[in-house]
Amino acid sequence: MTDPVFKKIEITGTSSSSIEEAISNAIARAAKTIRQMNWFEVVDTRGRIDNGGVTQWQVTIKIGFSLTEMQD
Repeated sequence: MTDPVFKKIEITGTSSSSIEEAISNAIARAAKTIRQMNWFEVVDTRGRIDNGGVTQWQVTIKIGFSLTEMQD
């Protein structure tokens, strides 16, 4: 077995409840099309303010995943 090689993508998840849910939403959506996800890193956190209160969290993450050989 060779040493693994990874690729990173950057996506933004949103939630009206929490930062953690925004992260989970982003990872759950990415999991529908990306295999071999191994880790994530939070790179930016933002929020929306309406009428003096927080109404939405936006969290940008980088997801690292292993590159695998293509099957013939």
